Amino acid sequence: MDDTTALLEIEAIKQLKARYCRLLDTKDWDAWRTIFSDDFLSDTSEAGGKVIVGADEFVAFTRKSLGDNATVHQVHAPEIELTSATTARAVWALEDVVRLAPAVNLRGYGHYSETYEKIDGRWRITSSKLTRLREDIFNLLISVYISPRLRSVIGKAARRVVK
Repeated sequence: MDDTTALLEIEAIKQLKARYCRLLDTKDWDAWRTIFSDDFLSDTSEAGGKVIVGADEFVAFTRKSLGDNATVHQVHAPEIELTSATTARAVWALEDVVRLAPAVNLRGYGHYSETYEKIDGRWRITSSKLTRLREDIFNLLISVYISPRLRSVIGKAARRVVK
């Protein structure tokens, strides 16, 4: 693959991840589903979540978990490597904000480690692992750092509610 083609493929993956954030934050679930391969694997276990196999299952879980809560996902500083003409992997820095309840928000910082495959001429996300460096709960008056231990307890309680 020549340099120009490689740069175009890398740009296409950047556009894919931009759509991921926009469609997730606008809750366009049908369009969001199209960016994943059918056998998509999500691993948020290190961030207090769980492993989910299958794009339909992942989208349904995310939709149920977030409901109509406002979210803002921003990714940057991608490290993208083309591993073949039709596969790639990347690490993205992440900052996200999720409204948990009125005047209660979560701001998280971490990374997405992902793999991609070009299927029918379009890049799709085939796997994604989310890791967190830090999470803060905040409102207009206070901001609280959530330690990994407390995050684990909160994650376990949230998973019981979401089931």
